Amino acid sequence: MNTQSLDRIIIFDTTLRDGEQSPGATLNVEEKLTIARQLARLGVDVIEAGFPYSSPGDFEAVQKIAQAVGTPDGPTICGLARATRQDIQTAAEALKPAAKSRIHTFIATSDIHLKYKLRKSRAEVLAIAEEMVGFAKTCVDDVEFSPEDAGRSDPAFLYEVLERAIAAGATTINIPDTVGYLTPAEFGDLIRGIKENVPNVDQAIISVHGHNDLGLAVANFLEAVKHGARQLECTINGIGERAGNAALEELVMALHVRRQYYNTFLGRPAESEAPLTNIDTRQIYKTSRLVSNLTGMLVQPNKAIVGTNAFAHESGIHQDGVLKNRLTYEIMDAQLIGLTDNQIVLGKLSGRNAFRSRLKELGFDLTEQELNKAFVRFKELADKKKEISDRDLEAIVNDEIQQSPDLFKLELVQVSCGDHASPTATVKLQTPDGQELMDAAIGTGPVDAVYKAINRVVNVPNELIEFSVQSVTAGIDAIGEVTIRLRHGDRIFAGHAANTDIIVASAQAYINALNRLYASLNPPEMRMNPQHSSLEATSTANA
Repeated sequence: MNTQSLDRIIIFDTTLRDGEQSPGATLNVEEKLTIARQLARLGVDVIEAGFPYSSPGDFEAVQKIAQAVGTPDGPTICGLARATRQDIQTAAEALKPAAKSRIHTFIATSDIHLKYKLRKSRAEVLAIAEEMVGFAKTCVDDVEFSPEDAGRSDPAFLYEVLERAIAAGATTINIPDTVGYLTPAEFGDLIRGIKENVPNVDQAIISVHGHNDLGLAVANFLEAVKHGARQLECTINGIGERAGNAALEELVMALHVRRQYYNTFLGRPAESEAPLTNIDTRQIYKTSRLVSNLTGMLVQPNKAIVGTNAFAHESGIHQDGVLKNRLTYEIMDAQLIGLTDNQIVLGKLSGRNAFRSRLKELGFDLTEQELNKAFVRFKELADKKKEISDRDLEAIVNDEIQQSPDLFKLELVQVSCGDHASPTATVKLQTPDGQELMDAAIGTGPVDAVYKAINRVVNVPNELIEFSVQSVTAGIDAIGEVTIRLRHGDRIFAGHAANTDIIVASAQAYINALNRLYASLNPPEMRMNPQHSSLEATSTANA
């Protein structure tokens, strides 16, 4: 295989593997499957679905994604594996249902990792890399190899490891800046050095993986493209370990907006208008929102491409220019990423077919059960709001198709508060065994009172570590989205909900997070009446 003629960029999405390693971003199997389906609609070439050997949950997630999303016309499904036989065999087993599967195996090559982490010599690492790539090749045709901490590895040793890995059957060699240490010029030099010093490099695709510790990940990748990298490993919203990974949306839109500049580096005519990736950019915003909602990791307002301020103008000079011609201060159209201000023409008398059609136009492909739940929420919203925007629709649909365990159900929430009154909340919940329990509590504010009352019923220790409220649209009747994160021991659980009543949204988000927590502590066969649980009740939530 000669990779020199590859004239487009392969997008390798690792949101479900490296992205999920963000503190508090833990996803269950159904949530991972929901994101994987959306990544397929987005048009990513490869989905790194997880690390199968790391846990039974990761194995199940990779296997289900391989089965449901790894269709012949869908993306390649990839599983991560350390350079050990057990890891590789487990990954191969999880990937079996996929039409196109890839094993991504890795071992560190920097002297600091060899000395303190692996405690192995260069000769040992060289032998392991060659042997394990060869073994992975007996399991699948598509093998990717990563020399971990390549950015701090001795170049001569790195070249030797890569040459051996390609000879053993690696079809992709990934160059990771594991700790986000390199600058763009250094990353470009690293890729150029590999192309000039690895004799068989034309038999594999050069990939790059990088972290954003210095805020340089996207810039590093774009420089790497200029020197021959043809696969970019990235995540939605740039989530990931520490400061995160290179952001998919930023890379894709940089390559799209500046394609005339990058065309020549890929052997294309400078004036070519052909896309440089297979990404359907109109799915970017929706994918960003979905990942944010499911992980509980909010997107900062000034985040490039998908932040709420990305297409906003407050300066009078800017506003005047945009009104005269949008090109004066906007280098891309918001509609290009799927962000619109369109108002739907649906009302409370609209039927299910019209509702379904509009959702399809917005890119939602719901099951009949999901459609029914979303339609009920739409009708409820139509009774409260005169105008329903596409963003309102996205909010209620995303809220309804969240795959949190359906254990505790909120039946009633009622609050009393004021500047001369003690905030008091009454809640009624249906427990996992079908009982209806009611309790009340006083708090520092209405949301705190609600959470304390819920805690008295659910009776599971937890600490509220993050509470965030965002308005979906402008206006007094706007939908409010609440995202919270709870800590129990060393684990963090996220909850998300949307409602025109912010107190109700706060309560439902808390229930969603508690359901995830409760499910992790109580497998189905062990669930009991929470009032008789051995867990001690605490009321540490504060909002």
